[in-house]
Amino acid sequence: MDPLRNPYAPGAGTQPPELAGRDSLRESVRVAIGRIRAGRAAKSTVLTGLRGVGKTVLLDRLMLDAQAEGITTIRIEAPEGRSLPSILAPELRRTLLGLSRIEEAKDLAARAMRGLAGFLGTMRLVYHDVQLHFDAEPEPGLADNGDLEADLQALFEAVGEAARAARTAVVLFVDEMQYIETKQLGALITALHRIAQRGLPITLVGAGLPQLPARFGTAKSYAERLFDVATIGPLSQDDAVLAIREPAAEEGADIEPAALDRIYELTAGYPYFLQEWGKQSWDVARSSPIRLKDVEIASEVAVVTLDASFFHVRFDRLSPSEKLYLRAMADLGPGPHRSGDIAEGIGRDVRSVAPVRNNLISKGMVWSPSYGDTAFTVPLFDQFMRRIVPGDDWRP
Repeated sequence: MDPLRNPYAPGAGTQPPELAGRDSLRESVRVAIGRIRAGRAAKSTVLTGLRGVGKTVLLDRLMLDAQAEGITTIRIEAPEGRSLPSILAPELRRTLLGLSRIEEAKDLAARAMRGLAGFLGTMRLVYHDVQLHFDAEPEPGLADNGDLEADLQALFEAVGEAARAARTAVVLFVDEMQYIETKQLGALITALHRIAQRGLPITLVGAGLPQLPARFGTAKSYAERLFDVATIGPLSQDDAVLAIREPAAEEGADIEPAALDRIYELTAGYPYFLQEWGKQSWDVARSSPIRLKDVEIASEVAVVTLDASFFHVRFDRLSPSEKLYLRAMADLGPGPHRSGDIAEGIGRDVRSVAPVRNNLISKGMVWSPSYGDTAFTVPLFDQFMRRIVPGDDWRP
């Protein structure tokens, strides 16, 4: 069929044509943000799940929902190796410039801007990747102590007061939160805690891998009381069918039930994979309806495409010892697996491979769903590892 009319959108964070199965979460976040704006208590929200479940897509849709309600939004991603102040400060400056245009908030926004100037001046000495410069004169004693936890709290309070005067709320949408260093994560949690105590209209909607809630607890023992954690998983079969069938129907095309069942079976309901199989099946089919045989042919192309992009980009970041560890994991199946069983698969003592496992956790490749267990953070990665490293020659 005509590739120009292909409705499916596989890609990193690309909005799908049909966001199925997430309506209840969107509504709960809408209510929480509305309560924060009104000065009422509500927890911040954190989305956790494996790669490919659509966390980034959902985070961006929640941000669009908030913007439609007149909410002031900040959108950042926490990459590896960057400090929280370096990625947060430019967006706070943009936010304060917007608030300063509102007459009722002008003076408080100017004060918060002076606080940001002092914050930047001290943080440059601590985190050398902070590069933002602007002309506002610091206000002595406001967010300039050089202690991230105290200064971020003071800065958030100043921003929150300006937002309250403007009758809006400031919502931080933060992706890849698992990469925020523990001490900096603790400072962010402390600032959000203080804001909640004062009833100021700032909240957070974050997203990260499944290990994120445990990292919150490590950073601050009270963190679990500040967040509603929503675990984002694969779609149910009904929602997966909706995500594939409805975009085709919008273009006047149909898909046979057997083809839909096969797509669900091959993708396990993971949204990223659904979009890839939908795209390839559309391109293979000569006419409507898309049939089972079209899906089978498309599967070969979909697997090659995913191997080259979604999987290989992660595989290429690994050291030889890390690849060996993951290949031993893959030999055991999807998981999770006992760490001792993985070590045994490569003929090593579990303690000797613990540093390799820790590196893989830091890189976001695996996580520990319970003590002593290890699981992939990337769905179907066991199948990829067996394709890319076939046979038994990998064994030491």
